[in-house]
Amino acid sequence: MAGSALAQSSTRMEGMALSNDKPIQIESDQLEIQDTEKKAYFTGNVRVVQGATTMRAGKMTVVYLGEGSSVTSGNTQIDKIFLNDTVHLTSGQQNATADQGEFVMASQTFVLTGKQVVLSDGPNVFRGCKLTVLMKTGEAKLTPCSGTRVQILLDPKSKPQQ
Repeated sequence: MAGSALAQSSTRMEGMALSNDKPIQIESDQLEIQDTEKKAYFTGNVRVVQGATTMRAGKMTVVYLGEGSSVTSGNTQIDKIFLNDTVHLTSGQQNATADQGEFVMASQTFVLTGKQVVLSDGPNVFRGCKLTVLMKTGEAKLTPCSGTRVQILLDPKSKPQQ
């Protein structure tokens, strides 16, 4: 039990909870829509903003559902989003960086993976290889890389004043 407590870390990333009532703005160098595949490919300097949350990546693939739907119709039901080529997720003082990411709409789960996933909350830094964020609640779980443990650097000055 103590080993698993040391091997994994859970935290709250409330700033990264979804803002379902806010519009989503997407920017990229290119967009290719493949309606027959039900996919949209955003490439080059991809930036997604919703409320206080910003996500950046080199590439983003959006997979959508629905017969006859198109990502350009505005009422597309998104199934999954895949991010590649260095992913940055930012909201307020919280930042996460990874090699790739996957967002599953049904469960509203965002998973960042890579050789090293870095999560920072102000001056506090957490390192592992997989970060799972439940976007509805902001609950986050950091899993270590194979053969290592989660690394945490906490700044005692970041503790809220009483």
